Amino acid sequence: MSALTIGPHLVQPPVVLAPMAGITNAPFRTLCREFSGGKGLFVSEMITTRALVERNEKTMQLIHFDVTEKPRSIQLYGVDPATVGKAVRMIAEEDLADHIDLNFGCPVPKVTRKGGGSALPYKRNLLRAILKEAVSGAGDLPVTMKMRKGIDDDHITYLDAGRIAVEEGVTAIALHGRTAAQHYGGTADWDAIARLKEHVPEIPVLGNGDIWSADDALRMVRETGCDGVVVGRGCLGRPWLFADLVAAFEGREERVRPTLRVVADAMVRHATLLGEWIGDEARGVIDFRKHVAWYLKGFSVGSEMRKRLAITSSLAELRAGLDELDLDQDWPAGADGPRGRTSGNNRVVLPDGWLKDPYDCAGVSEDAELDTSGG
Repeated sequence: MSALTIGPHLVQPPVVLAPMAGITNAPFRTLCREFSGGKGLFVSEMITTRALVERNEKTMQLIHFDVTEKPRSIQLYGVDPATVGKAVRMIAEEDLADHIDLNFGCPVPKVTRKGGGSALPYKRNLLRAILKEAVSGAGDLPVTMKMRKGIDDDHITYLDAGRIAVEEGVTAIALHGRTAAQHYGGTADWDAIARLKEHVPEIPVLGNGDIWSADDALRMVRETGCDGVVVGRGCLGRPWLFADLVAAFEGREERVRPTLRVVADAMVRHATLLGEWIGDEARGVIDFRKHVAWYLKGFSVGSEMRKRLAITSSLAELRAGLDELDLDQDWPAGADGPRGRTSGNNRVVLPDGWLKDPYDCAGVSEDAELDTSGG
């Protein structure tokens, strides 16, 4: 397939690391990039436009990129056009990133309750106003967006949102083939990705949802005609999936099937990078704890040891625990399946009266902006 271009940036092969709150910080992006040989596009975790404009300390750390990261991709979340516009202009004027992605896909209640994330495209005029501000404020920087099919099966928005995006100058769209109500449950609707591709032939469409292996990615492209793939939960505890994706898109057969020894080394490296990034080894290891179960999925590790590894607070403790395992275990069959959140069909928490009129935006104000970034 042809290479993916996002503005002036060539993404070859067309694989993108999905922004995930609390996960895709600089250390994890570094790890994935090392496995991919620097190929692909790796997006920051969600940055709230209000927090960015206010120069919130945590947010300013989250938008720090390693010198080797090119292009630098920031994902922004916002519900107020004026604040989104200010944030985008700040990024452009202060050279904080090379690409801006807008989040209209997040299904978590703290976001949808304010009318943001996957709730927002239902309000067509508000979506248009935000995209207009973002694209005009970005100057030469490409603006892309990530979205879901809609709020629920009765409120599907992705085709309307796709046309609005094209009209307002968005460079590419990523579609997660689920509604907000589905969260991460059930099966992603890849047919919707194919329909969006037909609906917006002018710009690249990227597919997202249920890519657990490189072969899944190739199948998605084959079945939907999408221009590239966005991988989220599939790389949790599997940063080497990016080596597989590069090989698959370049037509090579080899796949990374690490022994537990190789996995353990990756775990320690990940925790080390987190400590260096945070500036505190113990806090880095504590932040790493949530990754332990994902890395060890499928390997023969007793439940007591799993618990012990999930409460370590130093690199020495983590390494010592891992060294007690049978590190010569081969890659387990069936270790490629779902990881991360899989709950489905939750009622979507929305502002009062949100669904009454898709064209009325009276319910959204500046104070609907979240004031924190990340997880």
